[in-house]
Amino acid sequence: MNNEELKAYIESNYASLMTFCESGKYDLWFEVKADNLVRVCQKLKDDPELLIDYFCNLGGVDTTENFEAVYNLASSKKKIRIDLKVVLPHENPSVDSVQTIWPAANWYEREMWELYGIQVNNHDNLTRFLLPDDWDQGYPMRKDWDAPDFIRFPDL
Repeated sequence: MNNEELKAYIESNYASLMTFCESGKYDLWFEVKADNLVRVCQKLKDDPELLIDYFCNLGGVDTTENFEAVYNLASSKKKIRIDLKVVLPHENPSVDSVQTIWPAANWYEREMWELYGIQVNNHDNLTRFLLPDDWDQGYPMRKDWDAPDFIRFPDL
């Protein structure tokens, strides 16, 4: 299935759950509402035409207006890749865990929580592994983060 066929398939079968985002990237990019994330991910994994069985990566993004959780997913059997974006509010951002669908999401979700402060609901081990256990200086990947020894580059 090429990208045009994949886009047409997803739009015809998941239009109520996912919205295509024009990104200019090779891999297709869809926006999913936070409330639908787990359901969408389970459907993508179980769909015999897609079989999204590989959790590639998860990254947080601070746009200063909101946060985004970006999921890079693939099917090793169908040789397809898609990206999902979940837009979250800057105040109290949270998303549900997908580690019951793809266990590999565990560390990525912990990293997103630890560095961006995005709460991951229903995660079974949301503990620090990058920062000290007693860390209380905020979230270092947020654009507004400052620490006593942090030197911010000037805006150009």
